[in-house]
Amino acid sequence: MSPTSSATPAKPRKAPAKRPPAPALPADERAALDADLDRLDAGAKVWVALTLDQRARLLGRVRDAVGAVAQEWADTATMSKGLTPGHPLSGEEWLGGPYAVIGLLDALRETLEALAKGRSPLDGVALDEAPGGRVRAHTFPLNGTEKFLLSGFTGEVWFEPGVSASEATRAAGLAQLTPTESGGVGLVLGAGNVTSIPIADVLYELFAHNRVALLKVNPTQDALVPVFERALAALIEPGFVRIVRGGAATGAYLTSHPRFAHVHITGSAATFDAIVWGTGTDAAAARESGTPKLPVPITAELGGVSPIIVVPGRWTAADLTYQAQHVATMRLVNAGHNCIAGQVVIVSSDWPQREEFLRELHTAYAAAPERPVWYPRSDERLEAAASAYPDAVWSADRTRAIVDVGQGEGADPVETVEYFAPILGVALVGGTGQEFLDAAVAHANDKLTGTLGANVIIDPVTERALGDGFERAMADLRYGDIAINTWTAFNFLTARLTWGGFPGATLADVSSGIGVVHNALLLDRVERSVARGPFRPFPRSIGKGVFSILPTPPWFLSSRTGAEVCAGLTRYLVDGRLPGLVKTLTKAMRA
Repeated sequence: MSPTSSATPAKPRKAPAKRPPAPALPADERAALDADLDRLDAGAKVWVALTLDQRARLLGRVRDAVGAVAQEWADTATMSKGLTPGHPLSGEEWLGGPYAVIGLLDALRETLEALAKGRSPLDGVALDEAPGGRVRAHTFPLNGTEKFLLSGFTGEVWFEPGVSASEATRAAGLAQLTPTESGGVGLVLGAGNVTSIPIADVLYELFAHNRVALLKVNPTQDALVPVFERALAALIEPGFVRIVRGGAATGAYLTSHPRFAHVHITGSAATFDAIVWGTGTDAAAARESGTPKLPVPITAELGGVSPIIVVPGRWTAADLTYQAQHVATMRLVNAGHNCIAGQVVIVSSDWPQREEFLRELHTAYAAAPERPVWYPRSDERLEAAASAYPDAVWSADRTRAIVDVGQGEGADPVETVEYFAPILGVALVGGTGQEFLDAAVAHANDKLTGTLGANVIIDPVTERALGDGFERAMADLRYGDIAINTWTAFNFLTARLTWGGFPGATLADVSSGIGVVHNALLLDRVERSVARGPFRPFPRSIGKGVFSILPTPPWFLSSRTGAEVCAGLTRYLVDGRLPGLVKTLTKAMRA
């Protein structure tokens, strides 16, 4: 996950709030952490002695363990967010937990098996040219199961300009091309919102970098530590992974520890800056001198303000309702506590159906199931939005709001502050067709904080009419992940796509982060990943653009059977039993 360079500078963001220094860690806790590091030092020597085949078999053992704890994983995660096991919204804990991890384990194992046979992970993957002379790899779907279960969905990885097809193929494999060269011991500071993230980040340390890892979980996920320990037992026992709990004092001790070769964090830019530069006057002096407090490399995934660009077209009433539910889902899954969440809808002020679409959006937003807004300090974010937008339209007992973006020259708070809570902005941009799309892309690039993920909704007729202009506009979007007629959550969940901010961030201006994760093909010098989905679900997809057998996707908040379908799809990945899959697909048709 090496930092990549780019001629495009990262977008500016507001200066983070100052944080008080962490308290000192007691001596016994320091000693316990040092003992974990001793074990990892020994494990690093064993790791580099393993062959690729042995590592692949090890992944198989981890997969079996994840399958064994999948139900407990999903139930524990659901309860940690204030819901009951089996709740209609619990499907997101299946998808964002064991489902995502099993998919990553399977894809990584196939990559290792290919490398062990002397093949590139890109052998057999279609490569062609993306706009701007870029090489593009079509990495999803790659097997019959993916083609069937997610028909109509595709995924591409775009390499940086200047990377040739032969170079991309030769470099695929990253540190697994030199498996006997140790990357040392890495520190992973786990995310607090989505349960697959800490495990996926540890796997990336091991396989992209040959680096054993200590994972410090976020306190919001403390209840899941026993589940994680059983899931990763095959990696913990030989000393390849250690998992610890702890708060700010533990984090401060670990990030200043001299025995780590690398740090990876999923979290906020404020936390990143505190790790890299320190806090208070010390941080200001470090920045001014260009001397980071952190002496080792760091990679990060830090979120941002994600756009949802709605390209005007001639939509049916069903299209308007469905896509309004789509947008509401992008903001409200996990109570909005997602770096992946769409936060600003960009709509054409000249679209004849604009008012009708926005009415549908308000209806879908208010009608989505109510749930706790559970992430720490969310109440402060909701209060900040209420203060900034006195005319906001609130719903769900004032736990979610839609706000109108002002028409001034400067950016609005909803465009510059990642609320990490259920606040959705609506921005108006003039024009139709290519004029609107280019203006919307410029608005997203120039006014919205961050470069992580962008969503684009466009009907097939309009996309065909725009032709090459549409693809050029997608290339102009400076985001590390783009989702067309789907949500960037699809990018996140798809193991052979990459997840991370657009290249060009620096320690001084980190934007949405440095480097990528997931990336099960272990591709080097990646610029972005692009997912594409069907504009209409089954059966309206028949004969109208991209065909899909999926009705309302199970991750939609409006799906009546979403929890059962997400659980069933995960169980099918675990056991491969066709009768269970048939039952799950039957429920999906009743969504």
